[in-house]
Amino acid sequence: MPGHAADRGLGDPRRFHPVAGFGRTAAALERVSYADDRRRGILHEAVLVGGVTAAAQYAQRRARSPLAATLLTAVVTWAVLGGRSLEREATAVAALLDGGDLDGARQRLRNLVGRDTAALSPDEIARAVVESVAENTSDAVVASHLWGAVAGVPGLVTHRAVNTLDAMIGHHSARYEQFGWAAARVDDVLGLPGARLGGLLTVTAGPDRRGAWVAWRRDARRHPSPNAGVVEASFAGALGIRLGGVNTYYGNRREHRALMGQGRPPVPADIAPAVRLARTVGWGAAVVAAAACLVRGR
Repeated sequence: MPGHAADRGLGDPRRFHPVAGFGRTAAALERVSYADDRRRGILHEAVLVGGVTAAAQYAQRRARSPLAATLLTAVVTWAVLGGRSLEREATAVAALLDGGDLDGARQRLRNLVGRDTAALSPDEIARAVVESVAENTSDAVVASHLWGAVAGVPGLVTHRAVNTLDAMIGHHSARYEQFGWAAARVDDVLGLPGARLGGLLTVTAGPDRRGAWVAWRRDARRHPSPNAGVVEASFAGALGIRLGGVNTYYGNRREHRALMGQGRPPVPADIAPAVRLARTVGWGAAVVAAAACLVRGR
C-alpha cells in the first residue's frame, strides 16, 4: 500500500528511473545479442530477467528487519508501478483534444501506443487512449501488485522486467518476429493472472457491472492477446462503449481487431471515465495484494 500511494502521489521518478535504466541496458545488450533467431531471443531474455531477479533476491535477503523489508518493498513497488504516469499521459491527450490541438494529441499519444498516430481522428485517438489505459492498468498496476504479493520484491522486479522486454521486442515486425518470440510468450504467461484479476476488479468497480461481465465472457477471446482482451473487453462493457477496429502500425502493418462491447464508438469525453475506472481498479489491486500478504503473514 505505501508503494501504491507513492506512485499515486509522485508518479514515476523524473530522473534515474530504474525501469528506464533497465531498458537502456536491454537495448545495449541487444546490439550484441541480436539475431533473427528464437534461441538468441531466449538467451537475451534469460540473461536480463535472470540478472535482475537475482539482484532482487539478494536485496530482499539483505533487508533483515521488518522496517528495512517494508521500506524496500515500498520503494520497489513505487518504481515498478506505472498507474500515475499512465493517467498523466491519458489526461494530457484528452486536454490537447479538448483544446483543439489534434497534431499535439497525435504526438502525445505516441507515449501510450505503438500504432501509427499520424492520421488518427479525435475519436480514433480516444479509442487508442482507452485501450491503452485498460491494457496498461493490467500490465503496469494489477499484475505488478499480484506478483509482489506472490513473490515479494523478486516478483515485482521480475514481472516489470518481463513486461518491459515485451514492450521493447515482443511485437510482430520483421526484426522481432523471431528474436522477440520469447519475450512475448513469457509476458503472456506472467500477465495471465493479473489480467483476470483486472477483469474481476473492473466488473466489481465499473459503472455497468453486467455489461463488463458480458463483454468479457463474449468478446475477450477474440482479441489477439490472451490478456489484453480481458481488460479491454471489461472496460468496454463497463463504460458502455465499443473498442476494437483497425489499427495501423509503422511500416504499413494493419491489424483488424475484433469489436468488444456493444456500445457506441469512443469519443474524447470517454477518456476521463476510463481514467477514473483505471484508478479505482488500481486501488482495488493494491488492497487485494495487501490482504493476501496479511493472510500469508508477510
